[in-house]
Amino acid sequence: MRSSNPVFSRRGFSRDNGYAGFNTAPQAGYAQGNPYAQGGNPYAQNPYANNPYAQQDLQQGAPPQAPATTGRMTMDDVVMRSGMTLGTVAVGAVLAWALLPISATSYGLAIGSAIIAFVLAMIQSFKRTPVPALILGYAAFEGVFLGVISEMYNSQWSGAPFQAVLGTLAVSAATLLVYKAGWIRVTARYARIGMAIAIAFVLVMAVNLLLVAFGVADNGGLRSFGPLGAIVGIIAILLGAFFLTLDFKQIEDGIAYGAPKNEAWLAAFGLTMTLVWIYVEMLRLVAIFSSND
Repeated sequence: MRSSNPVFSRRGFSRDNGYAGFNTAPQAGYAQGNPYAQGGNPYAQNPYANNPYAQQDLQQGAPPQAPATTGRMTMDDVVMRSGMTLGTVAVGAVLAWALLPISATSYGLAIGSAIIAFVLAMIQSFKRTPVPALILGYAAFEGVFLGVISEMYNSQWSGAPFQAVLGTLAVSAATLLVYKAGWIRVTARYARIGMAIAIAFVLVMAVNLLLVAFGVADNGGLRSFGPLGAIVGIIAILLGAFFLTLDFKQIEDGIAYGAPKNEAWLAAFGLTMTLVWIYVEMLRLVAIFSSND
């Protein structure tokens, strides 16, 4: 099973090398059924073939430690690539905020940037290997979109973007803490249920958008700035936290089983999409609560 993000199309680690995504098998018998540890995976075979400690780990059902060799993904690689991608988003947002005054033209540029970012994300999703230029391009255009809408929200609800950033950091930190503490176990059942809810949510939002566009639903329908809109926003943020757990699991498995170093770009890509999802929903939620004060 592959890891997914809000667009529901990002591929997991390269299928050419057997990295079809994170391990969704139950923790018991961890190595069985794991795409990283199966015999058809050259990256799972070679590093551990002559390592008695790694073989013992596999027999005991524990993931082996990734070998200390170049060319394999490490946590430092993931952190560095994520920093570059998120940094590109931040630079794009700051420049858009500073250079584009609030106007109908700016709003049009924001929508155009969002569409381009989506197209670039789709292209990368169908690539078998990560393309840094596509990922950084996605981040740049996403940054322009976020910068414009953040300025618009700030003009009406002063400080909303800053609160949304703090909220995004809080959700991310809490999710990581819960995941590392073992309170959430990313199993096949967990992933299936979460993805079913996420797909249903996106379909309902798409129908709501059509109803609003054709004038059937007033004031944004389910996305209104009222109590119902707040509930929908909270659900969306919880889904963002769910996507984060999938990303954490994918990264953890990729490092443990020696995914190629360039796959760190996929990890950065997935984390960036998830954090953008959470930030946008948090921005709306802050605005809703500010409107009701």
